[in-house]
Amino acid sequence: MKAIIMAGGEGTRLRPLTCGRPKPMMPVVNRPMMEHIVDLLKRHGINEIGVTLQYLPDAIRDYFGSGSEFGVHMRYYVEKVPLGTAGSVKNAQQFLDETFVVISGDALTDLDLSQAMEFHRQKGAMATLVLTPVDCPLEYGVVITDQDGRITQFLEKPGWGEVFSDTVNTGIYILEPEVLNYFEPGQKFDFSKDLFPLLLKEKQPLYGTVLAGYWCDIGNLQQYVQAHQDCLTGKAAIKIPGTEIAPGIWIGENTRIDREAQINGPVLIGDNCLIGPGAVIDAYSVIGNGCMVQEQATLKRSVVWDNVYIGPKSAIRGAVIGSRVKVNANAAVYEGSVVGSDSVLKERCLLKPDVKLWPGKVVETGATVGSSLVWGTAKSRSLFGIEGITGLTNIDITPEFACRLGAAHGSNLGIAARVGVSSDSYAASRMIKKALICGLQSAGAEVLDFGDGITPMHRFAVRTYNCQAGLHVRLSSQRSDKLNILFTDAKGANISRGQERKIENTLAREDFRRVEARQIKPVRTVEGVAQSYARDLIKDINADILKQNRPHLTLLYDRANLEHIVSTALSALGIAADNLDLPRESGIPHHWSAYEELLSDLTRAVREKGSAAGAIIDPNGDRLIIVDGQGNVISEDKLTALISLIILKEQAGPVIVPVTAPRAIDELARRYKGTVIRTKTSQQDFINKIMNHGFQTDGQLQRYLMNFDALSALLRIIDFCARKGLTLQELVAEIPDFFLHKREVQVPWEAKGRVIRKLIEEQSGKLELLDGVKVYHPNGWALVLPDPEEPVCRLFTEGLNMEIAEELTDLYTRKINEIAGA
Repeated sequence: MKAIIMAGGEGTRLRPLTCGRPKPMMPVVNRPMMEHIVDLLKRHGINEIGVTLQYLPDAIRDYFGSGSEFGVHMRYYVEKVPLGTAGSVKNAQQFLDETFVVISGDALTDLDLSQAMEFHRQKGAMATLVLTPVDCPLEYGVVITDQDGRITQFLEKPGWGEVFSDTVNTGIYILEPEVLNYFEPGQKFDFSKDLFPLLLKEKQPLYGTVLAGYWCDIGNLQQYVQAHQDCLTGKAAIKIPGTEIAPGIWIGENTRIDREAQINGPVLIGDNCLIGPGAVIDAYSVIGNGCMVQEQATLKRSVVWDNVYIGPKSAIRGAVIGSRVKVNANAAVYEGSVVGSDSVLKERCLLKPDVKLWPGKVVETGATVGSSLVWGTAKSRSLFGIEGITGLTNIDITPEFACRLGAAHGSNLGIAARVGVSSDSYAASRMIKKALICGLQSAGAEVLDFGDGITPMHRFAVRTYNCQAGLHVRLSSQRSDKLNILFTDAKGANISRGQERKIENTLAREDFRRVEARQIKPVRTVEGVAQSYARDLIKDINADILKQNRPHLTLLYDRANLEHIVSTALSALGIAADNLDLPRESGIPHHWSAYEELLSDLTRAVREKGSAAGAIIDPNGDRLIIVDGQGNVISEDKLTALISLIILKEQAGPVIVPVTAPRAIDELARRYKGTVIRTKTSQQDFINKIMNHGFQTDGQLQRYLMNFDALSALLRIIDFCARKGLTLQELVAEIPDFFLHKREVQVPWEAKGRVIRKLIEEQSGKLELLDGVKVYHPNGWALVLPDPEEPVCRLFTEGLNMEIAEELTDLYTRKINEIAGA
């Protein structure tokens, strides 16, 4: 016997899951619905299968092919125009030269087809309809038979007043080939509406057989979720892929589950998945192949398709998540919601119950979505953030993305433009660097590979080797699962926002320049860049005095990235140092917060060893925390003032500081007859202001870059103290006292503009609008700064004492909340 699977349905009621995917290819327990039907036919000895197609036919043909991988032989018949159920089967009339089965490719069933085929033969039927009892027959074709099984009456989708039976048409038929002679090829004709009423009218042998078992016509999202639960509980006798490692818990191949994760069956987890520590996979959840569920994330009664990323502490409740969706940290998706494939839910966003996101949507950080999103762009608010591009390693920033990004950047540079590329020493960063290089080469760039190093080394190398642009790849020191790509210009400064927008637009349009093969330039590996940078660090430092004094330092830094640079510089200057660095247990750096937590250990070690100073150096070489010889911690703001003091003492200014820097710097500038230039708070604006200030020598530039080069700042501070015969604590004592306070205030994206406008409108005193709104008060100032990446406003205040600073913070927190809530 042969079979026809009708697989032409669009599944409009199942959107957004069927956007770009035919309904028979929707997964049920991690296998397409139609694959379960193929298995059912094969179990009942039917190996010759025809498939009628209409909507996205290639998706089905490409998956099943000839059918050989599934133990059957398949052929396909595509409707160019809709012909109805019978009309589509008529296309396969030549193939159907014997009794055949017709079955839908988008229903789920375990009915005994062999029993139906035997009934058909015994009755000598021309057509046999497989029937099954249901609780609510209103959505189906109701069929009534006599005692012999002969059909006497049926009605499509009756009202309750018309219901005369609870046995309904399953859409599974056993047919003789001659039924296809009742209508012409190309004629729109339906089995239940046209053919069967005609056979009944002509008194042909039309029978129905009622079969016990499971049958579900998956017509809507609720039925889709219910079908998974029926499979997991055994109500539907469907083969579940994977190994049942415990009662009701099926796990696929190469899946790793942390011992601290909690799995409460019945649950199915697919192949090649990763379930992190503290994650909870609760009953009636199905997770597809290649998914990552990060630490402390929770899933309950949810269906997750393939290659989905579920971030730390996120929550999925009774929802369906399409393929390749990214659910970032602390996001929540609630009951009845559906997230279309390739969508992105950013950190702390929330999808309320029954919300549907069509494919490719982006929900911004902290946003709450209360209604379905059908139209709109898949583009995020901005690809670039505070500094370059940051994203989850191998989730947001993949080799494929990096290659396209490199091509986009290269396309906006001239052909044969020289681009310096570097990364930190970690494998993920090196992988992305190689992909960026491939994209740059494809656009005709000449690539100089500076090897492994830190951010300040990269900036130095771009200037030193006369590059027109640079790219540096580094793992985030704030989040070990994130990666950052820094874009620099010919001076080693961050590229402008205009250049960022050009790269974003080129990437979005995929308008890449592709050069001829002869124009592709080989990568030039530049040796010894880290050593050259280390020598440059110390070239204008007085090594003789330092060797005489032999100051001892106690340090805390990442050996993997910094050891070769730190050891080269310190040994050349005769500085002895101990490194208290954390032991590394994996191929990723420790969080900056992990180093900060060891600050008390560092201060104790400084006192015990009698060190001149102690320091924590950021793994990327950007940030610095200094401890003086008495174990006092020099805060970030005080460090800015300390660097300004040294610049003022050596050359009488100007000093360049962000708008958030304390007024104590202005007092120091007056004392030393210098000037203060204030910039926007972003590192991009701060560095660019320094780079474009027109310094006469590289050494002079290096002094100003101390704010962004932790090792340079540390060495120059120690050098200055040695030359002036001062201890670090004596130098710090010259800085006037100041009192700064900071706070983060949650503000929805849509309210940020209103907050700034209202604050400006209601102020009658002195305002400064260099960056955000800075309001001056008699005893201090307050700065309200909208964050470009988070749904928050950052609040900075300074007062004559800490009590005044905190009062200003509280005052502006209330103002912001009142305006945002209006």
